Amino acid sequence: MMQKIDTKVIVPTYNEADNIDELLQTILDLPVPVGVIVVDDNSPDGTGEKADLWAKKYPDQVDVIHRAGKLGLGTAYIAGFKLALTMPHVNRVMTMDADFSHHPRFIPDMITLSKRMHVVIGSRYVPGGGTENCTWDRILLSRVANLIAKTILGLKAMDTTAGFRLYRREVLESIPLDKIFSSGYSFLVEMLFMCQRRGWQIGEVPIIFEDRRAGTTKISREEIFKAQYTILRLLARRLLGRSPRHPSKPIVTL
Repeated sequence: MMQKIDTKVIVPTYNEADNIDELLQTILDLPVPVGVIVVDDNSPDGTGEKADLWAKKYPDQVDVIHRAGKLGLGTAYIAGFKLALTMPHVNRVMTMDADFSHHPRFIPDMITLSKRMHVVIGSRYVPGGGTENCTWDRILLSRVANLIAKTILGLKAMDTTAGFRLYRREVLESIPLDKIFSSGYSFLVEMLFMCQRRGWQIGEVPIIFEDRRAGTTKISREEIFKAQYTILRLLARRLLGRSPRHPSKPIVTL
């Protein structure tokens, strides 16, 4: 008898047909009860259609959201969050990339730490973490962006720009998702800022971030400018007291 699915993994996709089958199989084969929500932005390579076949075969484990086009990473996550929160048995919601840069093998460790932390980050920058097969310029870009976010916004996590995350249900329910301004990769920084300011306890699990196995990267120069703007906007909110810091909240065992 299959265990109750209490964790949903949100996987935004755009032209990930080369990865989606292997990724979904790897996630569903994990020794923990995990389901997947694929949020596809009308991929012309047929990623959404492939995901539909998985949802038809595994209706209790795989859900698919189809969107009209590329609407941004942040809005894809929000669409997935909203669907997951309609499922009363789901206590944890995760986010990860579809290209195996976030490997599913780290998911069980992240779920384990979520028993003691409200938010868990799959982190490159804690002992045991790192990167593999990445170009030097991408590594430098990531480290600089991370340092800027930590310094300017006072974020305590070591890996502030990581998209491999787990949020407990109560965390997402505390955040006004429709009021999040960021839509691209800067959404990740804004979410972490809001989680920390609300007093949620944040932990990190070491992962090895691997360069994508197939397809092309989605990071553009426009995304970099948007991230810079987001950090300055959040700094203004912090300095003006529009995001007051709340005391740390206790952990309630799931």
